[in-house]
Amino acid sequence: MSFYRNTVWLVKGLQEYTKSGYEAAAKHFVPADLDVNLNGRSFMVTGANSGIGKAAAQEIAKRGGTVHMVCRNKGRAEAAKGEIVESSKNENVHVHIVDMSSARQVWEFAQSFSQNNTLHVLINNAGCMVNQRELTEEGLEKNFATNTLGTYILTTALIPALKKVEDPRVITVSSGGMLTQKLDVDDLQFEKGTFDGTMAYAQNKRQQVILTERWAAQHKEIHFSSMHPGWADTPAVQTSMPSFHARMKSKLRTEAMGADTVVWLAISAAAAKQPSGLFFQGQKQTCKYLTWFSLSSIEIHGRYCRQ
Repeated sequence: MSFYRNTVWLVKGLQEYTKSGYEAAAKHFVPADLDVNLNGRSFMVTGANSGIGKAAAQEIAKRGGTVHMVCRNKGRAEAAKGEIVESSKNENVHVHIVDMSSARQVWEFAQSFSQNNTLHVLINNAGCMVNQRELTEEGLEKNFATNTLGTYILTTALIPALKKVEDPRVITVSSGGMLTQKLDVDDLQFEKGTFDGTMAYAQNKRQQVILTERWAAQHKEIHFSSMHPGWADTPAVQTSMPSFHARMKSKLRTEAMGADTVVWLAISAAAAKQPSGLFFQGQKQTCKYLTWFSLSSIEIHGRYCRQ
């Protein structure tokens, strides 16, 4: 990552990704967009036992939606389910134990789920940032296996089921960190050079944005979107980026703030009216690439924004 790109991204992040950035964006939100009765609609949220995934699942359950929590740890998943049911008074919350880094597990789960359940909305939220290069049992680099391949397999396997329902949607939780990375298809397993977990994660998040574009072009019946939740104070940030968390803690968004645009994309009629395949932040479309205009509103709204 170049010094210029790093600097532009950091300044952009301090302006837009923090709690104050959320508060500025929220002035333009339309509360009625989220005033939706979700009875009869089914939502799958990966990584739903904590952080942004849990906050999104909670908001969906409060509105009457059926929630399928896809989690790796049964104990934490069941505890989170209990909290969601208690706060939402909605018993239609279900736990599925799946390791998203295991291609075989993800495929088998998706096939079984499709045969026994209806699905309207898939929220690809699960992710990891492993800071030392680590291989899964299938011999894949763990960040790529979880963030990119697991997301790809789950989404593509569920597309036939999604095409059977009205208003199907897929939301993928990416990251503004992907703005620091150009797509690199020559080293998907990060075998070259010195391994950097943060950069691997950012590359995975760029890959998710590109996958969203491709899915949108191939499957017109489904509304696809990717989004950046901002810098939120989640367990994942605390454990994977302890130094960043320590420096930025007072400026970080709450989990609910991070989940806000996820929920908006998943349930609002306004989101469904947006073109499929776009990247969102603060309940509006935003740029997928850093440019010389990245610190100006021109980048967000004008012709310089490369979509």
